[in-house]
Amino acid sequence: MHSTEMLIKQAISLHQQGRIVEAEAAYKTILNLDPNEFDALHMLGVINAQRNSFEEAEKLIRRALAVDRKVPPCLQNYGGVLCRLGRFTEAIEMYTSAIKLAPNYAPLYSDRGHALSALKRVIEALSDYDRALALKPDLADVWLARGSVLYDLKRNDEALHALNKALALKSDVAEARLIRGNILFTLNRQTEALADFDKALALRPDMASAWLGRGNVFNTLNRNDDALAAYDKALTLNRGFAEAWLGRGHVFRNLGRHDEALTAYDKVLALKPDLPEAWYSRGNVFFDLNRDDEALENFGKAIDLRAENAEALLHKSLVKLSLGDFEEGWALYEWRWKSKFFASPVRFSQKPWLGDTDIAGKTVLVHSEQGFGDIVQFYRYLAELKKLDCKIIFETPALLIPLFAAQKNNVQIITWGATHPHFDVHCPLMSLPHAFKTTLQTIPASIPYLFSSPEKLDHWRTKLGKKGKPRVGLAWSGNPRNPDTRRNIPLELLLPKMSTGIEWHSLQKDIREDDRSSLKSNPAIIDYTASLNDFSDTAALIAELDLVISVDTVVAHLAGALGKPVWILLPFHPDFRWLRGRTDSPWYPTAHLFRQTYNGDWGDVIDQVSRELQMLFRTVV
Repeated sequence: MHSTEMLIKQAISLHQQGRIVEAEAAYKTILNLDPNEFDALHMLGVINAQRNSFEEAEKLIRRALAVDRKVPPCLQNYGGVLCRLGRFTEAIEMYTSAIKLAPNYAPLYSDRGHALSALKRVIEALSDYDRALALKPDLADVWLARGSVLYDLKRNDEALHALNKALALKSDVAEARLIRGNILFTLNRQTEALADFDKALALRPDMASAWLGRGNVFNTLNRNDDALAAYDKALTLNRGFAEAWLGRGHVFRNLGRHDEALTAYDKVLALKPDLPEAWYSRGNVFFDLNRDDEALENFGKAIDLRAENAEALLHKSLVKLSLGDFEEGWALYEWRWKSKFFASPVRFSQKPWLGDTDIAGKTVLVHSEQGFGDIVQFYRYLAELKKLDCKIIFETPALLIPLFAAQKNNVQIITWGATHPHFDVHCPLMSLPHAFKTTLQTIPASIPYLFSSPEKLDHWRTKLGKKGKPRVGLAWSGNPRNPDTRRNIPLELLLPKMSTGIEWHSLQKDIREDDRSSLKSNPAIIDYTASLNDFSDTAALIAELDLVISVDTVVAHLAGALGKPVWILLPFHPDFRWLRGRTDSPWYPTAHLFRQTYNGDWGDVIDQVSRELQMLFRTVV
């Protein structure tokens, strides 16, 4: 055997035994004898790559390929070195050459897929991963890579399937746990997501991204202390982790600690000034503070960075609507369907209608959306729709059907989720202001536009009996299942201001746990929890009262729609429909608005209401 061949065999044997230093010396000896010896050049290049000396590895393997470009492992290794040097296009060329020589070798496809993925050529990358898996289905790392690409493409169900495959083959891969946790978090499967993040951290406690994922889950669950602790751990591991600063900002905003939220978002922007989420989040803080110009500026920057930024466009619409700029506001409000906050209504083959075509003689399906108060407020637009000489099918929740069924307006009513009769076009209820190009001056505010049935009125008139004192209805909180508690007033704050010269009637169907004992221990408030079976009962009870006092919940809208005097108690940052700074409402002519002066402080509002009550009914607290 030729002496060089023997030396090569010995060197490769040393390499295979892990005796790297001796193998390296042997390869160098061979190259001193023959500077163009292919195997020595190739394998010495591999040793340098293993040591992360990629520039030296590139030179050596390139010299080997100059000797022979028909050896697939050499082409593959050169492609790997080029990838580590960021030269992905050249790497793809190497992998393609190797595939031509060895078309049934699965790792070549997966390696080329990684290079394609790095260049964001994700569809081609997926194709290569699929070819690799067709040849060798048990490649856990390829299932992982496939899942990662699918996650980036927001194809979450497919991504989850791929990650499940990867983890079934190899359960101790922290990155697979991390990505699957992120997918489960996106799918709102928080408990499972947290379990995966915890398993990732058990494998790699220094994995900052898994701490971030943990913080995101806790943030979603309103476990603010746990979220902050997780974000802080991520930042301990990586002080420049912009997404962890972003998460801290979200927690501080949830807690109403606006200055700290802004500081956190400013940290994000110092690290990533082109991150749309940071500008959008910063805009939300300013919007919470009613600093509308600054909110618009920040939402604008988020939109400049991502033109179809649905969340920023939606929140820009809310600012515009709050300021009374209805023309732009209602148009932008259509972005709600592309935002993460709303499930798209596009489930019909029929076209949507937004006021752009003649619908005379056609049947329109109007599908209600969002909360009960929204539905009651915008129900008024069905009368406008009738003026267009069309037939209306109105889809609404079951609890509202008895109320709407009592209206004599020739509208067909169906329950949410019921089979739809034939219709020609459809429109979401809260798109009707946009369809009718509503301005502040053209709000359809002819009241009452809701009426109680005579039977329900007789029932409640009898139930209440003869009136001896002024009757005032009270609603102090919204749906107990709504996590937004800013609109609620603890009943114990109201009790000291409730005049004995007034007959108080609770309009609450659902009582929050914190208020149960206060209501039970105060006989001055008549509790109708067991008698309010649906909103037709609430409406008939309201019709028998002299005044309704309500926080921003469905009761306020019912009173306004029935034409009843209603005092609406608003938080510092109210919903867009109440506009800015006004004590009246163009939506409800009988409404009087009381606004918090300071965020979270109901004391001044309650004092104002007490004084107004004394003036109205000449009573003393």
